[in-house]
Amino acid sequence: MEQQNTIKSKLTLSGKGLHFGKDVTISILPADANTGINFCRVDLENKPIIPALVENVTDTSRGTTLDKNGAKVATLEHLIAALHFFKIDNALIEIDGDEIPILDGSSKLWVEAIKEVGVQPQLAKRYYFSVKEPITYIDQTKDIELTVLPYDGFKVDITIDYNSSVLEKQSFSIDSLENFDKEIANCRTFVFLHEIEQLLKLNLIKGGDLDNALVFVEEDLNKEQIEHLAKVFNKDPHTVKAERGILNHINKKFENEPVRHKLLDFIGDIKLLGIGVKGHFILKRPGHHANTEFAKLIKKVIMEKMIGAPKYDPNQEPVLNINDIKTILPHRFPMLLVDKIIEAGEGYVVGVKNVTSNEDFFNGHFPSEPVMPGVLIVEAMAQTGGILVLKDYEDPENYNTYFLKIDGVRFRGKVVPGDTLIFRLFLTEPVRRGLVKMKGEAYVGSKLVMEAELMAQIAKNK
Repeated sequence: MEQQNTIKSKLTLSGKGLHFGKDVTISILPADANTGINFCRVDLENKPIIPALVENVTDTSRGTTLDKNGAKVATLEHLIAALHFFKIDNALIEIDGDEIPILDGSSKLWVEAIKEVGVQPQLAKRYYFSVKEPITYIDQTKDIELTVLPYDGFKVDITIDYNSSVLEKQSFSIDSLENFDKEIANCRTFVFLHEIEQLLKLNLIKGGDLDNALVFVEEDLNKEQIEHLAKVFNKDPHTVKAERGILNHINKKFENEPVRHKLLDFIGDIKLLGIGVKGHFILKRPGHHANTEFAKLIKKVIMEKMIGAPKYDPNQEPVLNINDIKTILPHRFPMLLVDKIIEAGEGYVVGVKNVTSNEDFFNGHFPSEPVMPGVLIVEAMAQTGGILVLKDYEDPENYNTYFLKIDGVRFRGKVVPGDTLIFRLFLTEPVRRGLVKMKGEAYVGSKLVMEAELMAQIAKNK
């Protein structure tokens, strides 16, 4: 498994926001493992935190906007795409305004800044959601279709088509993010002239200019239009070209720069899932709204793995076998009560305990009607929780988890010889100062037989 990453040292960039034109300064700082990407509005009282997660997306009309804890951050997709490329899992992004600087309209300057300070590997391991069956988002009214298929990697085929006389249908494909910095990062945002006119009426794009966007013009401009655009973009009217095509004939980075920029946006938006995805994405006419709705759909599939009995295939190779478990937990016979881990992901594990009549405790509990003691079911759950806590440590043998509190224990069915206990444990809060809070469920087949809430302390062995 791959290690998580953070940024090696603080970096700072400043610039104007695209729509409101205000000067904004952003600092990206290292952050602890398993904390994710978080924005901090340092200009507001109490410096509210805004997690970069798709469930916090509230507006996609002019870029992707997050809103949480009474604060918002807009047009974040170019920055987040750069973090995605560098596989940065954890970072604190301090910002003194509500809009990310547009800079040159691409991810290029973010990529260069991160390259300069470097990336720091962390001891925690990175987990991915591997797509097992197709997931599709469709918006028939806009002819949008986004699909992800099973694939062991990050592959994208993207197509855009605006039925425009000056912007032809374009396609592009990648098999990984390996060449993002060379083939995608410097591709600028683009817009049609009629869209600019609508935004100007809303008193927006105050930070936009002809250097950070491609402006497509679908008809020749008259003198009045030229003078108006020259004033908007602070240009000499004699330098503004009037012909159809790209305003001012700015040279494109690539012949298909627009579709590459749409891919850049998608790479930023899909990282708001908060977990990497292994799959083959097929994107037809993507945009910020479709991207984030698609991400929510994928997240729903991921969360459904947290609901109901986990699927258990005895023929499937375990994530951790009994020997692997012994390198993580200090327990041994007769107190080692987890046989294998069949699934592990970001903040959760699924473990298995095979219950047999040979267990010592059945001699006294009870000889005529053997029933597994509830306290041992709780213990087996707690041990699975210990694996959840320590699985991301490079040296788990040097740590132990000591359970401080177990609440809300409910027994809903008996566990008897011949049963296979399946435990699902997942974090309910990020790990803070060595304290872990988690929820546990125990199943036999499809039946929930026990559930509890647990709190533990991670301690290094003396």
